[in-house]
Amino acid sequence: MSEPIVRAVALSKVYGEGDTTTVALDDVSFSIDPGEFVVLLGPSGSGKTTLLNQIGALEGATSGTLTVNGVELSEMTEVERTEYRRTTVGFVFQFYNLVPTLTAHENVALIAEITGDHPDDRSDRVLESVGLTDRSDYFPAELSGGQQQRVAIARGIVKDPPLLLCDEPTGALDLETGQHILDLLRSTTAGTDRIVFLVTHNSTIARMADRVIRLMDGRIVGDDRNEHPLDPGELHW
Repeated sequence: MSEPIVRAVALSKVYGEGDTTTVALDDVSFSIDPGEFVVLLGPSGSGKTTLLNQIGALEGATSGTLTVNGVELSEMTEVERTEYRRTTVGFVFQFYNLVPTLTAHENVALIAEITGDHPDDRSDRVLESVGLTDRSDYFPAELSGGQQQRVAIARGIVKDPPLLLCDEPTGALDLETGQHILDLLRSTTAGTDRIVFLVTHNSTIARMADRVIRLMDGRIVGDDRNEHPLDPGELHW
């Protein structure tokens, strides 16, 4: 067995104080092994995105510990947290977050330029991997929703991150396009140690995961492994 790469112990996150206190995460503990495709499943307000933000070092915990590769995120300086986000984490969001005045290639190259050498070549390769070579010079407004999401995935994986964090990446897409996006995300872990965390409220999508962590009111209410994950093309919602 390989050592877990992500480990949370009694992780809690509280917003506000007094009468306005909101407990977003409440005593959350888990460990994730290299190469796992993990779905964080739960309704709106269950703590899924807050947990994703913790793993991405976008915000700190109120209590508990979260370690990645044995390093406690709360003990990092702000410079170290920025470097962690730059080199270790890739982000894919529901609404793409593309720069409208840049082409597909330029949107990807923007990330590639700050994360390694040969940014244009790397950008070309990942755009090819998501099937957008013929759309690399198109601006976001000239692309369909599914194509924009593929650019967002290319941007998330161009730095070859050990962790890929996806927040409702199929929420704005039709079934066929959503299946294709999930297939692309699934393929990013094939033969690698990369961990994918995918946030969704759609229980059907959970059937393609290696692991399903269910959240409710900030607490883990289920943590199960799929013995036989479905192919994304078999999913219907």
